[in-house]
Amino acid sequence: EIMPSLVGSEMCIRDRLLVICTLSINAQSASNKDATIVSDIQYKSNQDAYVNERCKLDIYYSKGQKDCPVVVWYHGGGLTSGSKQLPSQLMSQGYTIVGVNYRLLPTVTIDQCLDDCAAALAWVFKNIEKYNGSSKKIFVSGHSAGGYITAMLGLDKEWLNRYGVDANQIAGLIPFSGQMISHFAYRKMNGIDNLQPTIDKYAPLFYVRKDAAPLILITGDRNIELFGRYEENAYMWRMMNLVGRPDTQLYEIAGHGHGAMGNPAYHILIQSINKILGKKYEF
Repeated sequence: EIMPSLVGSEMCIRDRLLVICTLSINAQSASNKDATIVSDIQYKSNQDAYVNERCKLDIYYSKGQKDCPVVVWYHGGGLTSGSKQLPSQLMSQGYTIVGVNYRLLPTVTIDQCLDDCAAALAWVFKNIEKYNGSSKKIFVSGHSAGGYITAMLGLDKEWLNRYGVDANQIAGLIPFSGQMISHFAYRKMNGIDNLQPTIDKYAPLFYVRKDAAPLILITGDRNIELFGRYEENAYMWRMMNLVGRPDTQLYEIAGHGHGAMGNPAYHILIQSINKILGKKYEF
């Protein structure tokens, strides 16, 4: 069921403005005899053992397909935990899927963490055609901390510029419940409380711009999400509209908290990719 919602005094309409989605899907990986997984590809290496341990990625792809859309997936875990994932919910869609590991706070700084993530995405742009993916159809996504990383890499062009890639080459940014203010793990390392919102150079909101890749924002129910996660995303949606990007979408999955929103959010991700690529889609 898809319902309209009110923001201030404005009615929000499906596919144009704010949508609250109540979705139920059974996302299962379809058997694909042509599919294969390549694990632990080193995308960055040096004399640092922690770099060599964490800076790896996995790729799922079909040997029988070419020019596939690519989903680069950054795992969650608050930037302090977690490991690379290849979401099974995406494996039946004809995508090349990339799961990325990166160094974690507080062992490293947030600069080092984001630099790893940028290096991995740049590696994908330069190498993904070897795995039957199209460098012109690269979508970036992730849940929670992965959603924050998605937004930072797509909006702050500095990170990918370091590796000779223009962030505007990304086909779409689809963060799941990502922080749009400065991430709480970074704030904690700097003595800033969880309930003290901060927008500095480590906040996606700091980089609102008209020329960014299409942005699809997805959160859980505002009343049971982490802190003000929905409201952060709603502010991002509003600011993107104000700078001239009315195609920015915001979805709130009613009745689902921070973790539970992930499963139905895959449906929105898949349909959003279809829409951006000009394929038939239905919410």
